[in-house]
Amino acid sequence: MKRYWVLIPLLIGAPATPPAAPAAPIAAPVRIVNAPYFGSAGTVQFVEGAIFWFGRVTPTENYADVRIGYNDTHLWVYVATFDQWLWYDETPSAGDLAQWDAVTLFLKTDGNTGAAPDTNAYRFVAQLSGDADARYRLALRGNGSGWQMAPIAFETQPGWRGDRLNDNTDTGDRGWAMTFRVPFAALGIAGTPHGQRWGIAMRLHDRDSAAGPALADQFWPEAMSPDQPATWAQLHFGLPTYAPPPAALRGIATVYHKYRGANVPDGAVGGYTTCGDGMDFWTAWGQRVYYTFPNSNDEYGDFNIQNQADIADWPCFSKYYVTFPLPALPPGAIVVSATLTLHLFGGAGDPNQRPDSLIQVLTVNEDWNEATLNWNNAPLALENVSRTWVQPVRGNVNFPGIPYRWDVSYAAAKAYATGQPLRLAMYSADSEYHTGKYFVSSDTGDWNEAGRPRLDIAYGEAISVSARAFVPLVRR
Repeated sequence: MKRYWVLIPLLIGAPATPPAAPAAPIAAPVRIVNAPYFGSAGTVQFVEGAIFWFGRVTPTENYADVRIGYNDTHLWVYVATFDQWLWYDETPSAGDLAQWDAVTLFLKTDGNTGAAPDTNAYRFVAQLSGDADARYRLALRGNGSGWQMAPIAFETQPGWRGDRLNDNTDTGDRGWAMTFRVPFAALGIAGTPHGQRWGIAMRLHDRDSAAGPALADQFWPEAMSPDQPATWAQLHFGLPTYAPPPAALRGIATVYHKYRGANVPDGAVGGYTTCGDGMDFWTAWGQRVYYTFPNSNDEYGDFNIQNQADIADWPCFSKYYVTFPLPALPPGAIVVSATLTLHLFGGAGDPNQRPDSLIQVLTVNEDWNEATLNWNNAPLALENVSRTWVQPVRGNVNFPGIPYRWDVSYAAAKAYATGQPLRLAMYSADSEYHTGKYFVSSDTGDWNEAGRPRLDIAYGEAISVSARAFVPLVRR
């Protein structure tokens, strides 16, 4: 037997061609929630659920935080609703569950497509009640033109915080929650749907008295139509990843407020560090603006990120928004990686009881005004893109603070591709009390310039990557 060696070039990279020109901005982007995988059957990691939100806080409108994740056997969805008056039907019937305090979850297992609900579309209605009575939930399935009731087994678990249900004689309640557990098998899904993309939407129902009527619903996404799955959002099973094309690193571009003339507006919404102290929670809290107006005594050189499971404490909840203008990169440059850095200097509540927090980064697609930004008008999340565990501060911290970093490469690359600034929101899905984390903002004084929110973008030049492989050629 004679053996010869043949030298074969093996291409393992793409040709060094410049990337396409930036696409035009998307007028109505599809909202995406990337659901984390919790693990084996029965496992739920409450504080690790992907979070998004919708609605408004007013005497006649409700707001909801939604956490979502999945394990080997179930989709898990937790909806926490801010609601002043809690009403449920003491004699429920399937036809009017949505006429009281309730929430509807829409799913479509083959994506957010179609002009009508087909047999891949499902509708799960759950009304608030004192316990998990099966009479307060209903499943429907698409039939090609509309919806019909279907014998689909799923679980719901209600909860609430306030003085009492079905009563308007007190000072009001704080809110309610609903947990959905939807088995994949009940939807005809074999195994765990890692990587799949489904359609998803939500509709929040409200009633504030026994006599009614039901008040206006809140929708997510905001333009969704219950009977048109193409108007829904997208549920992706798994967290997003970013793999840049082969590139030779050429530099790092840095952006933070006032550095080389950059304007990096940021703003906090919600309870700030005072839990909305002194405000009427239903008429004023949602409209509160935290902004350092010229010639005022208000100074907001910091911000809080806070959430928890106890819906009664929602006046303490706080989100953060920041927009980074993206620096011009050399022609043909590729985003290799991008890192967001914030500096932590304090926290809420008892230092000895503060838990770690998994703080999430989400993109938004709309501009906002720092001088008018509040909880009710702040943009909804477009997509959750990153998360980092932040440990609590238990003692004194010198400025600029303790740096924490988030990988926002996926979001930065998308922003460059569409010619947009990098617009971000930050929030958590925390459960415990004392979760607030205090960070330095863009508005801090120049003495603390190093503490300002910072974006570092590593960029490179596309390259061809080739290797040589020796493949034995055997002749007999």
